[in-house]
Amino acid sequence: MRGVVPPVLTPLTEAGEVDLETLRAHAERLIKAGVDALFVLGSSSEAVFLTRENRRAIITATVEQAAGRVPVIAGVIDATAPRVIEHVADAVECGANGLVATAPYYVRISGTEIANHFRLIHAAAPELPLFAYNIPVSVHTVLDIADVITLAREGVLAGVKDSGGSDSYTRNLCDARDKAGLSDFVVLTGSETTVDMDYLAGVDGVVPGLGNVDPVGYVELARTLAAGDFAEGKKQQARLTELMTITAVGDAPRMGGSAAGVGSFKVALKHLGHFPSLKMFDPHEPFTDEEIEKINAIVDAAQIREP
Repeated sequence: MRGVVPPVLTPLTEAGEVDLETLRAHAERLIKAGVDALFVLGSSSEAVFLTRENRRAIITATVEQAAGRVPVIAGVIDATAPRVIEHVADAVECGANGLVATAPYYVRISGTEIANHFRLIHAAAPELPLFAYNIPVSVHTVLDIADVITLAREGVLAGVKDSGGSDSYTRNLCDARDKAGLSDFVVLTGSETTVDMDYLAGVDGVVPGLGNVDPVGYVELARTLAAGDFAEGKKQQARLTELMTITAVGDAPRMGGSAAGVGSFKVALKHLGHFPSLKMFDPHEPFTDEEIEKINAIVDAAQIREP
């Protein structure tokens, strides 16, 4: 779980069914690009729209396609511990190599209860590494750094995927890990546009939704930064940051952030010839023809290289 771990998109047919054939081909493209692991059933996977059967099928198909070449980490995200633990059992049975979970949501909950939530998840599958997903924009809770470090010391958490959008939080988390001497505890940034700065702060890798579109670019960026060449990394980051503007093309009053973000990745992948459909789960709004043309132009300008 160090390096580049793209949160794998879920391709759909025009009828709204999970397209497992395209999923397998997409996973193969990411693996050939040199990614270090695959993360299925996260935000970019539209996981909250998926049935339990859908989730099982996606994990199974991705694990089979990976065939041991890279780890497959499965999101077990749900509102409460009993529901999450059902997903944990499925992930174990389907061959996942690790788990990702958020804090509980919808329910009003304390920091102590959040910590106990992660302890319950770990106890359900202690043989698999568990990564906490800090994503306050969706869960409305910022994971407390002191509690995260406590859980790491206990062996409950193997790492954090930080999509909190705060540079100071990312840096403070890395500093707290280093101060505690937790050299095996992994911090991954979920920010596509600040990877260079986050590596300087001490992260171990990146979980880029945009990595579905340009996996080669993110693999090269991560390797450049891991080698300490931040000047070159800044140049590579600038190109990817420009490509990330596809997520701002959607009309904000009409489209929500998920449709504009994940939807733009699907538009790009169709333009590149990898996805046959732009379909997202209902009730997401589709892009207009004009918006699709703008996204395609940005993608063309990025000169994305295939693996």
